[in-house]
Amino acid sequence: MALGDLSSSSSASSELHVLAVDDSFVDRKVIERLLKISACKVTTVESGTRALQYLGLDKGSSGLKDLKVNLIVTDYSMPGLTGYELLKKIKESSAFREIPVVIMSSENIQPRIEQCMIEGAEDFLLKPVKLADVKRIKELIMRGGEAKEGLTKSPSPKRILQNDIDSSPSSSSSSTSSSQDVSSLDDDTPYSKRMKLEPS
Repeated sequence: MALGDLSSSSSASSELHVLAVDDSFVDRKVIERLLKISACKVTTVESGTRALQYLGLDKGSSGLKDLKVNLIVTDYSMPGLTGYELLKKIKESSAFREIPVVIMSSENIQPRIEQCMIEGAEDFLLKPVKLADVKRIKELIMRGGEAKEGLTKSPSPKRILQNDIDSSPSSSSSSTSSSQDVSSLDDDTPYSKRMKLEPS
């Protein structure tokens, strides 16, 4: 079975292979370009179903032999199989559950973000994805690989790489308590801390 829009490009300077999944042609090209700039090998598919076919996780598909994917980046909202459903299927697979999955979305919906993290997502990116996000993800994955090989003792904690959550000025200029607005946190704030500081 043909994999439709499946395309692949590689760079000799890195072995990091990323499977990018997005139903938007423009968004696929954007994330592919950012990944290529970051010296990643990139394979793009246009749906969650195509991703499962590529990985060999759908019925009637044997996938690709000797397939090595280091990271899966998927859009959340897609027709048919959503990014969230794709995440769950990957985490249920004994062969691919250890592969980090990053979810992308143009909507900053906190319950959705929390659910993805609970199901095992490595990060949650808000579109438009920036080059800095991609570089950080790559570093995160590379450090995780080193940890698995025993080169480091502790892998980096999971966190949400939220960009442009709130570009407007803070409504309050004075700080009267120890809690801060989530919008004032930088990208290096751990996900767990973001959740504790999220106003109820």
